[in-house]
Amino acid sequence: MKLLAINVLLAVAWAALWNGFSLANLLTGFVIGFGALWFARDLIAQGDERRYFRALPQTLVLIVYFLKELIKSSIMVARDCIAPRPNLHPAIVKMPLDAHSDAEIFLLANLITLTPGTLTLDVAPDRSFLLVHSIYATDEAALVADLKSGMERRIGKVFRP
Repeated sequence: MKLLAINVLLAVAWAALWNGFSLANLLTGFVIGFGALWFARDLIAQGDERRYFRALPQTLVLIVYFLKELIKSSIMVARDCIAPRPNLHPAIVKMPLDAHSDAEIFLLANLITLTPGTLTLDVAPDRSFLLVHSIYATDEAALVADLKSGMERRIGKVFRP
């Protein structure tokens, strides 16, 4: 967390040096600051702090993946809304969890819910599985495999060392 704050401060300093706090200037400063911190990582980061250099790029990968899934599922749901015979196969599936922390489970459940056509219904009391409703569950095992290899795996790369 300390490195993220330093990176943000470097981005603000970059924008101040260029006399413009536009989004482009701040993003450029953030990227250049990340590069500077990465080159100095042996001097400034010990132990668990080094995880920042892997977690930040993995967060960007997760965001891009989620946006791709959001667009894809929005198109599918919109297509079925206007189709005379929608191709719906609703089902409630039990998705076993590999996620360890409450933050991972919280993010996974919310990203599933934010994706059109799927909804997280419940988390098991022992946090061993999620109940997920999907309107496109022709193959329940394939749906679970897709969610685990997609969102859950990418969330794990962000949160776990």
